[in-house]
Amino acid sequence: MPPPRKVDLLPSEIRDWLQEELKLRGFGGYEELAEALNWRLEEAGLELRIGKSALHAYGSEFREYAQLQEQAQDEIRAFLADASLGQEIDVTKALFQQLTTIAFRVQMAMATANELPDPRGMKDLTTALNNLIRSTELRDKIAAEERQAMSEKLAAAEASGDAADQAALARAREIMGFD
Repeated sequence: MPPPRKVDLLPSEIRDWLQEELKLRGFGGYEELAEALNWRLEEAGLELRIGKSALHAYGSEFREYAQLQEQAQDEIRAFLADASLGQEIDVTKALFQQLTTIAFRVQMAMATANELPDPRGMKDLTTALNNLIRSTELRDKIAAEERQAMSEKLAAAEASGDAADQAALARAREIMGFD
């Protein structure tokens, strides 16, 4: 297994700074970026130094990753603009199943020493699963709050006399699953 790249040895807060700087600089100005990065490393008391060639290689890779992320977010936004909460939850469940399948395959590949996956990919997969779990919990909470609000509106209509037909109210509660 080859040694890790110097960029991969950066502490997470400096790597986050580097990624933001790459975006701000339009993935250019690598000479100045290398100077700024090495100054930060020196200020942090780290002896690690990274050249512009290594930064350019990392920047090219990160630009492709950032573009794919942006494209995926645009597609998700377009879908969510047309989707109901129920459809969104179904898609989230399908994505979760897909990611867990990928994680399982990666785990099985790790059993063979000569097929070890890229550790950065493992980190990204773990982060994606974690974010998806959090978003699923949020969607479930939103759906529960919406159901509670609908139930309260129905109860308020019943209490105020706006919905006097008791048979229709009972049927609505049954259909909506409130009873």
